[in-house]
Amino acid sequence: MTHWKKILQNSLNSPAELTRYFDFDNTALEATCASFPMRINPYFLSLIQSVHDPLWKQAVPDPLELEDTVCIADPLAEESLSPVPNIVHKYPDRVLFLVASECSMYCRFCTRKRMVGTSTMRITEDSIEKGITYIRRTKTIREVLLSGGDPLLLSDNKLDSILSRLHGIPHLEIIRIGSRVPCTLPMRITKELVTILKKYHPLYINTHFNHPQELSEEAAEACSLLANAGIPLGCQTVLLKGINDNAKTLKKLFLGLLRMRVKPYYLFQGDLTKGTNHFRTHSSCGINIMRQLIGSVSGMAIPTLALDAPGGKGKIPLTPQYIISNGQDLTFKNYCGELCTYPENGDPI
Repeated sequence: MTHWKKILQNSLNSPAELTRYFDFDNTALEATCASFPMRINPYFLSLIQSVHDPLWKQAVPDPLELEDTVCIADPLAEESLSPVPNIVHKYPDRVLFLVASECSMYCRFCTRKRMVGTSTMRITEDSIEKGITYIRRTKTIREVLLSGGDPLLLSDNKLDSILSRLHGIPHLEIIRIGSRVPCTLPMRITKELVTILKKYHPLYINTHFNHPQELSEEAAEACSLLANAGIPLGCQTVLLKGINDNAKTLKKLFLGLLRMRVKPYYLFQGDLTKGTNHFRTHSSCGINIMRQLIGSVSGMAIPTLALDAPGGKGKIPLTPQYIISNGQDLTFKNYCGELCTYPENGDPI
């Protein structure tokens, strides 16, 4: 098997390089790459079946990225919620810690597309040490989420060093890693990497699959290695117009993830990120999809549909409405639309 670093080194970084594999006009895409970088590694390229299929749309630049006049660069106000570089402290008991500046593929819908893969995003040993110091000094923090970029693109030694220092902080109870590597570069999940990760339980990994075409044998093997090491796996899927914005596609994706021992965790409404407006759906789209899924598949396959509120206001669940009235009886409809009642006990709280 080709080493993952070699695969990454052979990534395509311009639309012109793509013309060796697909017949399309790349002239209109070069300007997009000047603003938002492109990277498609050979593994993910092999999953793309045709021009404009769901994986193509996720990976290949589009002139619509430059025509976006609706969205903003930092919709979640991460920069204003950063007490020290590369730490985002939005919630009282947990922080986001950016420890890597690159990804194995630059997704066109990325929340941090303003910075990932560019010189704007600077991760240094000094900034990592300052982040760890902030976490150590802030006793209310009980959980940290490592993100970036993709933390699993760090070398084994560097990742081991970061995890070791965090694990040694007495008040830090849980470490989470956000990574799309199991989907976009699954050969990075090696036995050596897993040996490092399992030293630092309780450790969780939230990965990111958006379409059933991404559920390859290689991805399943990567997830199996992680799950066999006792690492709980969740998936954060983004609802994307023209890619997965229908119940049939998402049902196939979520059931496939469960077979790979990955729990569908969140289905996110698209963020208001500059250059991504063409991916956004109306909020009713996701709510209607959830209405179709709930009850028709196992609850294990149902994620929480959520909107990450603009301005750093946090994640808000978006759910279909089943409750009709709430008095002496709770009156509601079930997933089939049938009217049901449940007798209440006592007064409302």
